[in-house]
Formats: sequence, structure tokens, C-alpha cells
Amino acid sequence: MKSIFEKVVSDEFISRIENLKAESLPVWGQMNIAQMLAHCLVTYELIYEDKHPAPSGFGKLSLKKFIKGSVVGDKPYKKNGRTAPLFLVSNKRDFLDEKKHLIDFIAKTQCLGAQYFDGKESHSFGELTVAEWNNLFSKHLDHNLTQFGV
Repeated sequence: MKSIFEKVVSDEFISRIENLKAESLPVWGQMNIAQMLAHCLVTYELIYEDKHPAPSGFGKLSLKKFIKGSVVGDKPYKKNGRTAPLFLVSNKRDFLDEKKHLIDFIAKTQCLGAQYFDGKESHSFGELTVAEWNNLFSKHLDHNLTQFGV
């Protein structure tokens, strides 16, 4: 998988996001474009903002044991797969605000670089390797951008 920590790769993701329009429709799924961008933002909010409560001890253990591999592994997500409740976005969002916020977080992640994330504690899965962080970021973005045809 391409490394989101490399500027050329993060720029590719940003370019794909820039190609989205407020009227873009999903190829599959139920989220509208602004909700999808907000959904993608949750990954970054868990790192950079104190906005979401951490899972409890048992909840975190369950996430690590049963969910972690599918989230941070190499295998792509399936279309119409279930998402964690924390990532469900059903309220109205502003397309331009969500788009800018996501682009800013992608740029921040790239600037911080792989070393910043090496062994960094994840909100839900404990310490992750650089490869696991990369898969988490890249796979999720690619899946949702593909969902909207970019």
C-alpha cells in the first residue's frame, strides 16, 4: 500500500478530495458527500482532537481482538461493510467545511511523518506500527473516495 506519509501520496489523496463536488453521489452506501467527509474525519479526530471518548477496558480489548486486523491490515474494505458506531454520521454537514478540515488533517499527518506514528497509541487498538497507521489512513480514505467515484 502506498504510504500516506510520503508527500506525493498525500497529495494524490488531496487531489482526489479536490475533485469531489457538493453534488457528488455515492456509487454505493447511504452517506451523502458531506457525511462521508465527516466520516473520514473521525479517524483524524481520534488522534488530533479530544472529541470522542475512549472505549472502556473490555471494549478496547474486544476491538483489539476482533476488529483491529480488518482495520489496520492490508485487505481492502468491502463495499457496504458495517462501520463502527463512532464513525456513523447521519446529521447534516457542510461540504466545504468538512472538505477543508479533512485536507488539513491529511497534510498535518504527512508533515508529522512516519516517525511520529511509529508505536503511537491508537484510540481503539493500542500501539500501532507505521505500516498499521498507514493502512488505517490510506485504506479508509481510498475506500470512501472510491465510494464517491474519485
